[in-house]
Parts: sequence; structure tokens; C-alpha cells
Amino acid sequence: MAVRVRQHVNPLSQKFQGAIAALNWSAIYINPNQPLFLDIGCARGQFLLEMAQFQPHHNFLGIEIRQVLVEAANQERDPLHLGNLHYLFANINTALSSLVSPSTVQGVMIQFPDPWFKRRHQKRRVVQPQLVQDLAICVRSGGFVFIQSDILAVAVEIRDRIAEHPAFEQMEPTDGWLTQNPLPVATERERLTLEQGLPVYRCWFHKRG
Repeated sequence: MAVRVRQHVNPLSQKFQGAIAALNWSAIYINPNQPLFLDIGCARGQFLLEMAQFQPHHNFLGIEIRQVLVEAANQERDPLHLGNLHYLFANINTALSSLVSPSTVQGVMIQFPDPWFKRRHQKRRVVQPQLVQDLAICVRSGGFVFIQSDILAVAVEIRDRIAEHPAFEQMEPTDGWLTQNPLPVATERERLTLEQGLPVYRCWFHKRG
């Protein structure tokens, strides 16, 4: 019987507020010293599944608040014996500061996050000011944060919040959106959006030294 997966999970729910235990990186990755990349809100993990095979000399961590998706993603990864890929069930808004040490993350991807359209629900959006501050601490100098969304208002909100932080510098074009995805792999949502002839709003931030 197929497991029903909720489309949205309220990250402000009390059950998602607990602290997360520190990870044993040596048990997760074959080579824990490789550059670490985070995919926040990785959903079913297909994007990272491709990235991990395309870039074997990088370590990838997918973080998702829906536990059933994380379990399924790790089960799909296992037969491929990918020692540079792991999926973690966590609420990134409460977990990031305890999950990774300062200046240890090379890059962060936040792609097509839940839009939470209703005004009273927008406090549930993943990119809140505290998350930006946590990213500023964990991303190393010269690292990046890449965002994309098919919802203009969501993309603008995320872009503006990151741009306001002095640790980050938006790369060109600073007055618009990237027309091409600089990453070698597209998410399922990106492919579907582009196939429908709809726009994707993207921007890339560099962590200042």
C-alpha cells in the first residue's frame, strides 16, 4: 500500500522544535573531508541523487522535514552505494546551528520551497532571518547560497533577506534573475516548470571572506 505523503508540514509545530543530535560524519560519508553541500527541503531527493553521482568528490546532505520522504530517499540511495550522499529528517530552522560547525559548508541550495501563500502562514516559510544568520555562520568564505523558485513573491522575499545580510553578496545580475541554472543538475520541479513555459527565478549569493 502506498504511503500518503503530506504536501505541507507546519515547521512551527511543537513536534518539530526539538534539537537534533550531532552527526557522526565519518559514519555517514566515506570521505568526510570532502566539501559539504546542503540541499534544504530536498523532498524526494532526486536532485541530490544525480548530483552525488555527477560530483563524487563532493559530499551532499539533503535535509527534509517530511520523514517518510527521507526514509524513501535513503532506501533509493543504498543500492547505488553512494558514500557521498545522505538524507536527514530535520527541521532546518531549528537544526542548522547544531548540525554543522561554523565555516564548514561549501554551498547551500534552497530550491522551490513551500510558498505558504496565505499571509498568516508566511511565518512558516523556510527562509526566515534567523536561518539567514545561521547560514552566514556555517557557510565558509568563498562558499555560496543558491536559490530558485517559480513563485516571484517567494523568490523576492528570499533574495531580499539574504541580500540584507552583510556576509552575502549577490552575484550578477544584481538587478535581475539568472537566466540559466549554474548547477549541472535540475530539480524535477524546475524541469516541469520550464517544460510548461513558465519562468524560474534564480539568484546566487557569494559568502564574503
